[in-house]
Amino acid sequence: MKKFVFLLALFFSLALATSYPLTVKDDLGRSVTIASEPRRIVVMLPSATEMLCSIGACDSIVATDDYSNWPAAAAEKPKAGGLYNPNVELIASFEPDLVITSKYGKLTEALAKLGITTYAVNAQTYGDIFRTARNLGELVNREAAAETLIARVNQEVYALETLAARAAARPTVYYEIDATPYTAGPGSFIGEMIARARGVNIVPAELGLFPKISPELVVEKDPEVIVLGDAPHGVTAAKIAGRPGWAELRAIKSGRVCELTKEQTDVLHRPGPRVAKGLAVLIRCLHPELEF
Repeated sequence: MKKFVFLLALFFSLALATSYPLTVKDDLGRSVTIASEPRRIVVMLPSATEMLCSIGACDSIVATDDYSNWPAAAAEKPKAGGLYNPNVELIASFEPDLVITSKYGKLTEALAKLGITTYAVNAQTYGDIFRTARNLGELVNREAAAETLIARVNQEVYALETLAARAAARPTVYYEIDATPYTAGPGSFIGEMIARARGVNIVPAELGLFPKISPELVVEKDPEVIVLGDAPHGVTAAKIAGRPGWAELRAIKSGRVCELTKEQTDVLHRPGPRVAKGLAVLIRCLHPELEF
């Protein structure tokens, strides 16, 4: 398999190279023209930072958002705010030739008014992870590296799916992103990770990718496993047991509540190159009897 991945990388390195000027459509549907290979990049969402570093473009990043903490090289970059509190003046001071922004918020518009080239990203589904990898790879002339990354991630995910398939049962699962409560629908990248970990998401697909739900829905569905993505902010099994009707949930009565660490939350909430690590976290939560 390693030989196959190497040969695949060699093929793509010979076959793929970005030609500039490059005009593409971003996830806002805008036409974006990049004059030459970007050398000074500001990245304003963690999943994109991780993706760019994973395809060999970390050295071109001059600043990131406040939450980009992986890999170590990205964590050490200057920080320029978050999704809803970006420091536009600071970003401009880095004289970037490309800024990767989120589809959400108003940063893209603000930077465009300053004449700064921006590319908006929106990754919410499992397929978006690989689409974004290819798009970013093209932008920064790392197309071959992006294809190699995609092959590696698919290999890692397949191996974990094979492991999960040995589980005797498929438990019903409620995944809480935060205590609002926001959750992950089956069509989201987290939702697909639940399915690949051989769990059954209790959230109806028609509610959307990341819906805000009524706590009563969880009581009605009575999941066998609860995963708390907001545990780093103090949401614990003990606290949710105090919600009306929740103390009698099967997951709480049987002690099957996974309180995620900050690191685990990062890999599960970011649709990026570490998606297999997130899948491994879920498999351990859903099937503790399996040996890795």
